[in-house]
Amino acid sequence: MSAAIELYYWPTPNGWKISIALEEMGLPYVVKFINIGKGEQFAADFLAIAPNNRMPAIIDPEGPDGAPVSVFESGAILQYLARKTGRFYGKGERQRIAVEQWLMWQMGGLGPMAGQAHHFLRYAPAMDPPQDLPYAKDRYRAEVARLYGVLDRQLARAEYAAGDFLSIADFAIWPWASLWEGQQQTLEDKPNLARWLALLAARPAFQRGRAVGAELRGDLARDKAAQSVLFKR
Repeated sequence: MSAAIELYYWPTPNGWKISIALEEMGLPYVVKFINIGKGEQFAADFLAIAPNNRMPAIIDPEGPDGAPVSVFESGAILQYLARKTGRFYGKGERQRIAVEQWLMWQMGGLGPMAGQAHHFLRYAPAMDPPQDLPYAKDRYRAEVARLYGVLDRQLARAEYAAGDFLSIADFAIWPWASLWEGQQQTLEDKPNLARWLALLAARPAFQRGRAVGAELRGDLARDKAAQSVLFKR
């Protein structure tokens, strides 16, 4: 049996990407919780693995040529794991191009925009003092809606994000899209997105990946100490 991959993780959408991937790929792993609300992402030993002080990150004891390797950034981790296993990256160059397009779409578009939507719609108004900014709320809510429209049109043509095959692009997109209600979005006009969300939510590996550390997920809108760590640096 392969040596377990160390997963440096907290139960957030970016963390779920990797726990879901590891479950779908059947790779053994051990979880090293990085409590971002307590500032553990700034510890020197974690920064040696993830210099951008963001989780997730991994250490694979059986990396290239059998030597250990650490990887940070969720998209890079997904690509590494897909190459390592030869799974969920498509077959042939055309499918790989499609996977990478939608993976980059998530990394550069949906993730940052949905993250900002969560911040300004839910967290900023609960800060001390409150930061209730209508312009920011409208801007990010509208941009997330536009992005979900893009995805819905893609899913009208294909079963999954990159085509008619499950891929790391789905692992990257679903965790953020599954939180559509907190982003103040609607699925009434996005039937293809609704279908895809339900399809993936029914997969046991997605359920197991989403459940990792679920009991640790707190309410950031009420946790003033965590807000200070995450939003005032």
